[in-house]
Amino acid sequence: MQRLLVALLAAFDAAIAAAVGLAVLLAPLTLLWTLAFGATADWGALWPLTGTLWAFGHGVPLDITIADAALVAVGVPAAAASFTVSVAPLALLVFTLLFAARSGARAANAGSWVTGVLSGTVVFAAIAAGVALTSRLDAAKTSLLLAILLPAAVYLAGAVCGAVRVVWEDGDGGPIDAIHDRLDAWTEWTPVPAAIVRGAAFALVAVLGVSAAALALLTLFRGGEVVALFQAARVDVLGAVVITLAQFLYLPTLLVWTASWIAGPGFAVGVGTAVSPAGTQLGVVPGIPVLGLLPENSSIWMLIVVLLPVAAGAVAGWAVRSRLVWEGTPLRMLPRAVIAVGMGAVTAGVAALAALLTSGSIGPGRLAETGPSVGAFALALGGEVLLGAAILLLSPRNRDELAEERTDRWVAEMTASDLGDLIGDAASSSPSAVSADSPADAAPLPFAETAPLDDVTGEGRPPAPR
Repeated sequence: MQRLLVALLAAFDAAIAAAVGLAVLLAPLTLLWTLAFGATADWGALWPLTGTLWAFGHGVPLDITIADAALVAVGVPAAAASFTVSVAPLALLVFTLLFAARSGARAANAGSWVTGVLSGTVVFAAIAAGVALTSRLDAAKTSLLLAILLPAAVYLAGAVCGAVRVVWEDGDGGPIDAIHDRLDAWTEWTPVPAAIVRGAAFALVAVLGVSAAALALLTLFRGGEVVALFQAARVDVLGAVVITLAQFLYLPTLLVWTASWIAGPGFAVGVGTAVSPAGTQLGVVPGIPVLGLLPENSSIWMLIVVLLPVAAGAVAGWAVRSRLVWEGTPLRMLPRAVIAVGMGAVTAGVAALAALLTSGSIGPGRLAETGPSVGAFALALGGEVLLGAAILLLSPRNRDELAEERTDRWVAEMTASDLGDLIGDAASSSPSAVSADSPADAAPLPFAETAPLDDVTGEGRPPAPR
């Protein structure tokens, strides 16, 4: 019955996650639809547009086809009538990932994480299939298979990560526990996996914070360029609201681009372009307002920003090392080296996945190559975090650390010594060591069993144990 309840709750979580994501798109689109078209609005196209954008927000590429009448009205050449848009707004994907992690953690706390993860993923995949089948647009087509698999894969990844995090700490009596027990057999290597994940999380959060601060500074100093592009677009208030909401959905994507710039490789905004600390080479870019934040030129001295990911790795290494000392498990050089390498590898893997999701095509022609390079970004960020973590993890142990370890060892020895003296005193004063003058039938009170003094009888014989 408990597994059935966990499965039902996980299915409900998946339904809520999908409903909230769709509502975030459907509510503003309904309002904009009403303001733009009024009583003559074609309400039959609202749901297909919402479902298509929901799938696009989970990484499903869009195949755009511009009608002939629109080509003539806008003046777009016929060669640009069909193109693919694959750089997705990751805000919806991040929301689904976090909500699934929360659901997986709840299922793990209930003791049936496999059931919860599978149930939630199946329900989310079923909802994605229903959305994909009922929201087909001729102007913006999505692959039916990808529209089902990619949202389900995002939910599955989040649920598994959330569940494994809880199970690794609390246990589940299953395969995760078996892996944990094998590591426990190697006493010195037991804290290594948790330290790797914890350190990589510290480093990634630090890099993300630095990227957010850099993006905020760019908005502050180059906000005038963004406003100028809004004015050049000649859109009314409704159009400005639509563009602004779309740019907010692309905020996680912009953070990844900023992180790639800070790491050194930078990113591209078209074929043959590059935006990096070493220099900026841009041709004609689309008139999207947020692209006004792109720096016009760079100096070689700006390469100093690559020290920021190194500092993030150093902070992560310090946090991991402090945690190990606090737990009383200071490791030798080899395990600490493995932790540093593992932190760099995990960071590189996450960077590669983020670059894969935020790079691709944003339009026809030369705009088919946009975003950071997967390999360059992963190698640069992983190497920089590895360098910073190694500086802190592999440095010699300082006097304070050694003094703290000696103090902990002394406290443990004194505690054990005091406990031994206490046991010896209790044994010497126990009734088994009574003199010959004591009554022969006096039953000794067993050690570790106590009785209130009021219950002791007049002959000195305690009552029978309960």
